[in-house]
Amino acid sequence: MTVQTIYQDTLRFASIKHLGQTLPSSSIPYVVHLSNVAMEILVAAQHHSDFNLTLALQLALLHDTIEDTDTTYYELEEEFGTTVASGVLALTKNSALPKEARMMDSLNRIRESVPEVWAVKLADRITNLQQPPAHWDTAKKADYQEQAKVILAQLSGGNTFLEHRLAEKIKAYSQYL
Repeated sequence: MTVQTIYQDTLRFASIKHLGQTLPSSSIPYVVHLSNVAMEILVAAQHHSDFNLTLALQLALLHDTIEDTDTTYYELEEEFGTTVASGVLALTKNSALPKEARMMDSLNRIRESVPEVWAVKLADRITNLQQPPAHWDTAKKADYQEQAKVILAQLSGGNTFLEHRLAEKIKAYSQYL
């Protein structure tokens, strides 16, 4: 199966799962975020010779399915295999933990995963560091930027290209503070 077919099948699955969801404070379908993360992965793959593009694209398109929809690990495993399901699970914050512990728990699981999982987390935060929702106050924006710095520090050495992109986005995000 070609990477294009796998991309289309995965995007279709993710679109159905996220149907009706929109970007925060917007009417834009949530699938746009997923496509933007996948676009970051496509560009990053051109800068790394030992990179499983197919896996990374699937993870990019599915990274929020367990966390934000009724999709289960087992459903992903059946549809896409254990490697994809495990990668998505690593990218998923554990809602059973206290909120302040969720990100570090996920980052610890990401660091134990393959480089493509690291790349998707970096690409996700790159994509999210756009103009923040209008209802966020300065403290929320500053906290989000600090979280991005933690992600960058914790995933340092995973994907040089995406690390540089995230560092640039963190710096540019200061305009919103």
